Amino acid sequence: MILEEAKRVIRVEAEALLNLESSIDQAFEKAVQMILNTQGRVVVTGMGKSGLIGQKIASTMASTGTPAFFLHPAEGIHGDLGMIMKGDVVIAISNSGETDEVVRILPIIKRLGASLIAMAGNPNSTLAKSGDIFLDISVKEEACPLGLAPTASTTVTLAMGDAIAVALLVSRGFRAEDFAMFHPGGALGRRLLLKVEDIMHSGEGLPLVAADTLMREALFTITSKGLGITGVTSADGALIGVITDGDLRRALSKGLDIINLPASDLMKAGPKRIRRDELAARALQQMEQYSITSLFVFADDEDAKPVGIVHLHDLLKAGIA
Repeated sequence: MILEEAKRVIRVEAEALLNLESSIDQAFEKAVQMILNTQGRVVVTGMGKSGLIGQKIASTMASTGTPAFFLHPAEGIHGDLGMIMKGDVVIAISNSGETDEVVRILPIIKRLGASLIAMAGNPNSTLAKSGDIFLDISVKEEACPLGLAPTASTTVTLAMGDAIAVALLVSRGFRAEDFAMFHPGGALGRRLLLKVEDIMHSGEGLPLVAADTLMREALFTITSKGLGITGVTSADGALIGVITDGDLRRALSKGLDIINLPASDLMKAGPKRIRRDELAARALQQMEQYSITSLFVFADDEDAKPVGIVHLHDLLKAGIA
């Protein structure tokens, strides 16, 4: 009984979303264009459950490059309408289109010189008729078996808001770097802002030996630098290979006398590399792709001499992994 009811709710809401997709038309495009053309902000307003969805819509827009905030219509009646300025675009949400607190502020929105996008489930409602643009968020039925609790209707409203926010994002050419500017804190900010050069080992911390260096000396470099790896360079300083502690274990398991061998005999040629200006998250992707724990860092794609090295442990400490 419980599982069947849960599946029914999901089916009802999924059908509502599919119907919404088929109803997207020129009005949606005009709404997005109106927001793109405005010199003001987007003000989202709605009461009750519509208000909660409106808060999320405003938050999504603000984090993706569209200046937006939520205005509670009841607070607006008591003075907060001063937050609306000429040139702003107001998105008013009401499933019935007759929510008293929302309807009461409509004339003032017009008087203030703001444009109005009406999101309602009734095209004949006061809200729908008052809007410069009407976006239909009607549903055939609510998932609530009593038809009372906003369920499918709030899902559709949220999806409509997300569609507007993403359409704006794409139209503006909004990039991951732009997104990061609004999310500097936490793991997301670190993944989008932290670059390889911010956490790489360089200078004295860079493990490198010449190709003709004997392994007894190369072993000291591997252990003293504490990264479990050393790069092997040619006479002109170009990186030509790497030796890891794993390579040493495999050689010893074969009974090889590695102490007096030159580094070039044990190295793996063609080491993986990354630019210093790449995101640290990109370094993690490469390590996962190639099942390695270190990447030598270069100033650019053409440079042959490494300027640093980044280890998986550095990414873990930085909160990237």
